[in-house]
Amino acid sequence: MNILILGAGQVGRTVARSLAREKSNNVTVVDTREEKLDIIKDKLDIRIITGHASYPETLERAGAKDADILIALTESDELNIVACEVAHALFDKVSGNKTKKIARIRSSQYYSANLFSDNLMAVDLVINPEEIITNHIAEIIKLPGALEVLEFANGKVKMVAAKARTGGALVGQPVSELPSHMQGIESRVVAIYKKGKGIVPQGSTIISSGDEVFFIAAQEDIPSVLKEVRKPEVPIKRIVIAGGGNIGERLARLLESTHNVKIIDKSLDTAKKLSETLNTTVVIHGDAADEELLLEEQIEKTDIFIAITDADEVNILSSMLAKKLGAKKVIALISKPAYSDLLMDSDIFDITISPLQVMLGVLLQQVRKGDVVKVHSLRKGNAEAIEAIAHGNSSTSAVVGKMIDDIKLPEGATISAIVRDDTVLMAHHDTIIRENDHVILFISQKEHIADVEKLFELK
Repeated sequence: MNILILGAGQVGRTVARSLAREKSNNVTVVDTREEKLDIIKDKLDIRIITGHASYPETLERAGAKDADILIALTESDELNIVACEVAHALFDKVSGNKTKKIARIRSSQYYSANLFSDNLMAVDLVINPEEIITNHIAEIIKLPGALEVLEFANGKVKMVAAKARTGGALVGQPVSELPSHMQGIESRVVAIYKKGKGIVPQGSTIISSGDEVFFIAAQEDIPSVLKEVRKPEVPIKRIVIAGGGNIGERLARLLESTHNVKIIDKSLDTAKKLSETLNTTVVIHGDAADEELLLEEQIEKTDIFIAITDADEVNILSSMLAKKLGAKKVIALISKPAYSDLLMDSDIFDITISPLQVMLGVLLQQVRKGDVVKVHSLRKGNAEAIEAIAHGNSSTSAVVGKMIDDIKLPEGATISAIVRDDTVLMAHHDTIIRENDHVILFISQKEHIADVEKLFELK
């Protein structure tokens, strides 16, 4: 697949790195900043082009005419839109080749005008990072104790990651004990990470305190399964948000009708704007890393402190301080990969969220072969959870009409669950895949993604 990425910022580099690791992809990255391109040209087997992303000459040199997918990820909404429009006008109409165009658009002004509906503009998919991250955090808040909440089949199924803690009924027990603990509820342990190392669990695998456990179940059964791996936590009521930018404002607006929300921002102008636009949220002008301020706001009574400013360093320091002063749980948004990698398996924070990782899943969904309708990128991009639809029959498909035991899955890949019409089925060795089943898989080794894709392509 020929993939053209416009923009070599952190997001562009992360996407390029992930896609270039798959042998079937030919990746080209465009940017005006040679220093950004220098970061990746010696590390990745990709093609780089120096030039303005929307200029016809640049797009032509970059191979836009033959691109299967164009992903516009520059820091300018306008540049991303214009690049898609120019590529469409010059290449799609002339060559007849239909390139899928994806653009990162942040400004709410463009969304409110409905510019991307009814084919008004040459953008096939718009990605709003702030909205994606806001929804991701909101899902975690709904399930106290969860590290990640991944949704499949329009919410019918969820895969949840949680750190096993003493007090959970299954801690110290083998995985095979789960069914006996959960009478009438079907669930499956998909993967376990012990001290950062992933294993495909067997029935005899013991769940230990500190393990990161991925399990899957129907949406309504998730809270019950979560109790098996850690002591039940009280619902979150009091929330303090550090950072009143786009994500902070969106999150406060989403939560203020059901939670007691406070938001802290250093900018007086931002604080004034938030106080005028939010309803019940208490807006505080100040520094979220100010110990005196946090004590005044009774941080020790806070159920969750969420640091989502534009600066990783502020998010890290304010979260550490809030935790030290008594906040029950902290979430920190960490954009820089170096910081994210350093803190990923650390006990300093309850949850760290990488916006790059969250966005990556949405983008990967667009490049997967076969009918893959959902992708979640996990563990620094080294693992994926995907939802694929089975098509064909026993003659044209490698999965339809076959028992799971007879499907030749690559190493590290497991079929976790199946959604058939409106019914959620946990995957067993003798479960037979039928046409139009939504099959949910966990792939712990990214290098085998292409092998999984082939299983869902028609012969």
